[in-house]
Amino acid sequence: MDVVDLRSDTVTAPTPEMRAAMAAAEVGDDVYGDDPTVNRLESLAAETMGKQAALFVPSGTMGNLAAVLTHCQRGDEVILGDQCHTFNYEAGGVAALGGVHPRPVHTMPDGRLPLEAIEEAVRPDNVHFPTTRLVCLENTHNRCGGAVLDEAYTDAVGAIARRHGLRLHLDGARIFNAAAALGVPARRLAAAADSVTFCLSKALCAPVGSMLCGDEDFIRRARRIRKQLGGGMRQAGVIAAAGIVALETMVDRLGEDHRRARELARALSEVPGILVEDAVPPSNMVYIRLAPDARLDETGLQVALAREKIQIGPFGPRRIRFVLHYWIDDDGIRRAVGAIRTALAP
Repeated sequence: MDVVDLRSDTVTAPTPEMRAAMAAAEVGDDVYGDDPTVNRLESLAAETMGKQAALFVPSGTMGNLAAVLTHCQRGDEVILGDQCHTFNYEAGGVAALGGVHPRPVHTMPDGRLPLEAIEEAVRPDNVHFPTTRLVCLENTHNRCGGAVLDEAYTDAVGAIARRHGLRLHLDGARIFNAAAALGVPARRLAAAADSVTFCLSKALCAPVGSMLCGDEDFIRRARRIRKQLGGGMRQAGVIAAAGIVALETMVDRLGEDHRRARELARALSEVPGILVEDAVPPSNMVYIRLAPDARLDETGLQVALAREKIQIGPFGPRRIRFVLHYWIDDDGIRRAVGAIRTALAP
């Protein structure tokens, strides 16, 4: 019996088509700029995001860090949400490695930063303060249940950034999920951003890698930062080939994951002891809380489900995140719900 792994969409294995493309990939030395498969991926990514250029990086964390270090100098400040991935889950890299000061502002439940809070966070020109240089957004927003930022909101933040002479970076690790949820092209969601990252290795199923996109000068400078961070790869066409297949074959199917997320949320809402945080999940994530009288806590449920080859990801005390992806089908949902119902039965 196959494992139903609902911990994250980072667990996705490459598709057979990706494996075939990787085996057949034409390669060169990417640090010299002569890996044709990487070059093709970067051109495709830039075109997809509506930007001039793109850079292939090993991870989304490196992509976000390279973006911040390219936009900012040591002692500058970045405005970002207190619930965003860069602030919570990227090992403090912008401060530790870049000397860039994070200025977190409150994140609303829908993943937005209040526009007035962004305005208020911009520092005046004063010798006592760090220099505000950058605003960062996240779309979709992980800790806010996969919340989706629409183009009007991102445009409004972009207008604030331009008015204050700032840059806007978009952590679009799952931007294609946002695009699928809204029915708009991903490039439209990134239009106001000076730079955008997106992951190939989450819902798009590639085994490794992310893309950083921006204008030609930005990417030229980011390439140097990537090298400093140890991200210069050699015959990287082997993995870039999977990224090309991901962009060409996986984007249009993401609505299936969203449909299954809604079905999972509905089914779990009928299980005694479970409180579903969002009855209609905005994208491919379902967050639940275990009621105070539920017979198991998050760890106990995780252990019980593992015996049935169901893997889940606790996300705090009595809180669990389920992430739908290419390798979770309708039968996997039925198995998971049945196992959860049995585990929580009195």
